[in-house]
Amino acid sequence: MESEQLFNRGLGRNSYNSITSASSDEELLDGAGVIMDFHTTEDDNLLDGDTSPGSNYAMSNGGGGAGASSSTHLLDLLEEPIPGVGTYDDFHTIDWVREKCKDRERHRKINSKKKESAWEFTKSLYDAWSGWLVVTLTGLASGALAGVIDIAADWLNDLKEGVCLSAMWFNHEQCCWDSNETTFAERDKCPQWKTWAELILGQAEGPGSYIMNYFMFTFWALSFAFLAVSLVKVFAPYACGSGIPEIKTILSGFIIRGYLGKWTLMIKTITLVLAVASGLSLGKEGPLVHVACCCGNIFSYLFPKYSKNEAKKREVLSAASAAGVSVAFGAPIGGVLFSLEEVSYYFPLKTLWRSFFAALVAAFVLRSINPFGNSRLVLFYVEYHTPWYLFELFPFILLGVFGGLWGAFFIRANIAWCRRRKSTRFGRYPVLEVITVAAITAIVAFPNPYTRQNTSELIKELFTDCGPLESSQLCQYRSQMNGSQAYPAGSDAAATPGVYSAMWQLSLALIFKIIMTIFTFGLKVPSGLFIPSMAIGAIAGRIVGIAVEQLAYYHHDWFLFREWCEVGADCITPGLYAMVGAAACLGGVTRMTVSLVVIVFELTGGLEYIVPLMAAVMTSKWVGDAFGREGIYEAHIRLNGYPFLDAKEEFTHTTLAREVMRPRRNDPPLAVLTQDDMTLAELQNIMSQTSCNGFPVIVSKESQRLVGFALRRDITIAIENTRRKQEGIMLNSRVYFTQHAPTLPADSPRPLKLRSILDMSPFTVTDHTPMEIVVDIFRKLGLRQCLVTHNGRLLGIITKKDILRHMAQMANQDPESIMFN
Repeated sequence: MESEQLFNRGLGRNSYNSITSASSDEELLDGAGVIMDFHTTEDDNLLDGDTSPGSNYAMSNGGGGAGASSSTHLLDLLEEPIPGVGTYDDFHTIDWVREKCKDRERHRKINSKKKESAWEFTKSLYDAWSGWLVVTLTGLASGALAGVIDIAADWLNDLKEGVCLSAMWFNHEQCCWDSNETTFAERDKCPQWKTWAELILGQAEGPGSYIMNYFMFTFWALSFAFLAVSLVKVFAPYACGSGIPEIKTILSGFIIRGYLGKWTLMIKTITLVLAVASGLSLGKEGPLVHVACCCGNIFSYLFPKYSKNEAKKREVLSAASAAGVSVAFGAPIGGVLFSLEEVSYYFPLKTLWRSFFAALVAAFVLRSINPFGNSRLVLFYVEYHTPWYLFELFPFILLGVFGGLWGAFFIRANIAWCRRRKSTRFGRYPVLEVITVAAITAIVAFPNPYTRQNTSELIKELFTDCGPLESSQLCQYRSQMNGSQAYPAGSDAAATPGVYSAMWQLSLALIFKIIMTIFTFGLKVPSGLFIPSMAIGAIAGRIVGIAVEQLAYYHHDWFLFREWCEVGADCITPGLYAMVGAAACLGGVTRMTVSLVVIVFELTGGLEYIVPLMAAVMTSKWVGDAFGREGIYEAHIRLNGYPFLDAKEEFTHTTLAREVMRPRRNDPPLAVLTQDDMTLAELQNIMSQTSCNGFPVIVSKESQRLVGFALRRDITIAIENTRRKQEGIMLNSRVYFTQHAPTLPADSPRPLKLRSILDMSPFTVTDHTPMEIVVDIFRKLGLRQCLVTHNGRLLGIITKKDILRHMAQMANQDPESIMFN
C-alpha cells in the first residue's frame, strides 16, 4: 500500500521509545452505559483531533538530551516511558502512523533480544503467534455464540404459536421429529405439539381458537420486543442497531469506548434473540458482525501486541468481521471479501490470511453445533440442478433494476425517518416506538402465513425448488397425468388456484415487508438489514419466476421458448429467480458487489448461477448509484456525523488548502506554543483558554517557523507525571521543546523538558496544495491533522472535520448540520 511505502521511506525515521501506550482502551470493555454525545464543545475547536483519524506522522522522542539533564538535575522524560502518553480519549481518532512506528519499535526490540536467552526466544515466538491465537479464539467464540443465537431464536419464535409438551426446549420441528402420526400434507402437526388455543381452550379449530392463537402471538411478540428494548436501554445502549456503520467508523480509526465491550456483547447476544423472535422486520446477520467484533476486541486484551496498539487491534477487528459474516451466512470466503470490500479501512495481506482463518474456524464451530439439524450452516441452503438459459438474463436484469430502485427508495425513506426521529420528541421514547412497531407488525402479520412465519423460513421456502417432497402452497401444480389432481409436482406444470392464491399473499407480504422494514431499521433494538432485504427480493423474484414459468408452459411455441423448452420439461426454476431477486435487493441497499455474489454462491453451492447473480447485482448497483452513490451504512454514518472519509467518494473540486484551513480571515489567531521561551503558567493559560486537542510548536512568535506538533493529552500527562516524580517544578518554570535547555539565571526554578512528546515531523502542505491531493492524503494515510505552511512559516491547520465540512459545503449542504448529530 502507498501508506506502507511512505512509512518505510522515512516518515517514521525517528525512534519511538517514549511512546508507551498504556492500556487506556481497557475502559472499552466497561463503558457500555455511556450515551454517545457528539455535541462536545471541543469538537468544534481549532485542532479537533477527535474527528480526524489518524496520524501525526512519526512521533519523535527528540533523541539525546542526557547531558543537559545531568547538569541541571532535570527529569529527562526520555529516561523512562511516560504512562498514558500515546493513548486516546473517547470519541477521538487514533494516529495510524504513530501506532505503526510504535509497533515497528516493539518488533525491533523483541528481535534484538531473542538471541539473549531461551526465555526471550520463547517470548518472541509467543509474539509471532499471538495474531493467529487471537483470531482462533475470536473464531471459536463467534461460532459458538452464533449457534446459541440460532437455536434460541428458533425456539422463542415457535413459542409464539405453541409449546412442545414432551420436551419444552424443543422447537416445533424438533418436537415432531420422533412422531409416527405426522402425514405428508400436515408434516408439522403431531400430538406432542400443542398450540396455545389447544392448551387454553382445548380446541384446535374454530373462530375461538383462531382468536386465542392471534392474541397469544401478539402477546409474545410484544413481550419479546419490550424485554429487548428495556435491556438495551438500561444496560447497553450501544447494543442497538446493526452495528456495521459504527464498526466501519471504528476500523477507520475512531475510538468509541464501550461499543465493543463485554456488556455490549452480552446484552447484544440476548436482545438479538429476543428481537428476532418478536417478529420485527429485521435479521440477525448484521448484528452477528458486531458480536464477532466484540469477541475480537475482548480477546485482543490477552495479548500486549494488540491491547497496547490501536492500529494492530483493528487488524483483529477486520478478521472478526469476516468471522461474523461467515457464521451469519455460512460463507467463509464471502466473509473475508465482505471485510475487505465493505468494512475495513486498512487491510494488509497478513490480515487477509488471518481473516480467512478466523472465518474458517467460526464456520467449523457452527457446523459442529449444527443449529438447524440439517448439517448446514444456514437455514436456507439450497441446491439447484436445472440450467439457466440465455433468455432468462432479461428477467434477471429486471430483478436487478427492481433491487436498485428498492435500495434507493429504502435508503432515502429510512434516513428521512431516522432524521425525523432524531429531531422530534418521538425519538425520546424508544421503548414506546419499539412497542408500537412490534404491535403493528404482529397484528398485520398474523393473518398472512408468509408474514407470520420466521423471515429465514420464508426465504427458505421461496428459494426451494418444487419437487415431489414439497408440500408448500407454492408447489401446488396440476399433475400432467391426471389434469384434475393437484399435488406437489416439478416445475412447468399448470398452476392451480392454490399457487395464484399464494402469489396474492406474497404480493401483500411484499408491500408489508417494504413498509415495515423502513420503520424497523434504526429502532433501539439489535436490527440487521440483510434478511429483510433478501426477503423482499426473494418474494419479488418468486413472483416473477412463477410468471415466467407459466408463460413458458402456456406459450411454449413462442420463439423465446421453442428452441430450448420442450413441453413437460423443467425449463424454469422459480426458486432461482427468488435467489437472484434476494441478491439484487441486498445489493441495492448495501451496494456490495463481489462479496455479495460470493456469499449467495456459497449459500447455493452452484457455480453455474454466478453469471445471473453478477448481472442482477451489478444492475442493482448501477440503478441505485443513479439515485445516489451511498449505501445504507454510509448514509447512517453521515446521519450520525461520524468522522469517516469514504474512499469510494471522489473529490472533484478545484479548491486550495488555504481556502479550507483555519484560522480563516475573521477568526482569532492560531493557538501556538514556542519552543523555549514559555513558562508553565503561560502554557497552562493557553490550554485553559482553548479546547484544542493539539498545538503547533514554533521557533518564536516573530519567525513563525514550524518545529513540531504536541497533543493536549500528551502535554497534560507529561506535566502531571513530572510534578509527581520531581520537586521544584513551579508555575514560572521554563518549558522547552528543544534538545538542550535554554540558558537560564541561576535562581530560576527547574525547567520542564517536553521534547519527548513532540512530533518532530508533522505532515505539512503548502497553502497552494490542491484540496484534491490533501483529501487523498487524509484517506490513504489516515491523518488526524495537517499543518499548512508558506515558505516554511506556519499559516494554519486542516483537520479531518474541516475536510468533511468543506465537502458538505461543496455539495450544497449545511456543513454544521451533518457533523456529530
